[in-house]
Amino acid sequence: MVRRMRTWLARGESGQALVEAAIVLPVLLVLVFGVVMAGRVVHAKIAVQAAAREAGRALATAPSEDQGLTDADDAARSAADGYGLAADGLTVDLQPNGFERGGTVRATVSYDVGLRGLPLLDALDITVSSSHSEQVDPYRSREAVHR
Repeated sequence: MVRRMRTWLARGESGQALVEAAIVLPVLLVLVFGVVMAGRVVHAKIAVQAAAREAGRALATAPSEDQGLTDADDAARSAADGYGLAADGLTVDLQPNGFERGGTVRATVSYDVGLRGLPLLDALDITVSSSHSEQVDPYRSREAVHR
C-alpha cells in the first residue's frame, strides 16, 4: 500500500512540474525576446548618434559645400558600418543651410532596426534617428568657403 502511494505521489508531482513549466516558459521567453529587442534598438540608437555626429562634423569642416556633402555622407555611412548597421536601412539627410562662416549645418541620420529572427516581433517596425548641428568655423578664410 505504501509503495502504491509513493508511486502515485511521484506521478502527481511530475505533472505539477510540467504545468508550472508550461506557465513560466512563455513568460520567460517573452522576457528574453524583449531584452534582445531592446539591445538591438539601443545599439542602433548609439550607432545613429555617432553617424550623425561624424556627418555634422565632416560637413562643418569641409572646404566647400559640395565637398562637405560628399564627405559627410561618407563619414555617416562609415561610422554606421563600423557599428555593424546595414547600409540599406540607413538614411542620411544633410542640411548645409547656405554653408556660411558662422552658420550652422545639420545632419540627421535614421535607421530601420531589423527584428528578424525574433518570434512575434517580426511585425514591429522600429526606426531610430538622431540629429547633430555643428557651427561652421566663423574664422575660416573666405577662399576656403568659396571654392
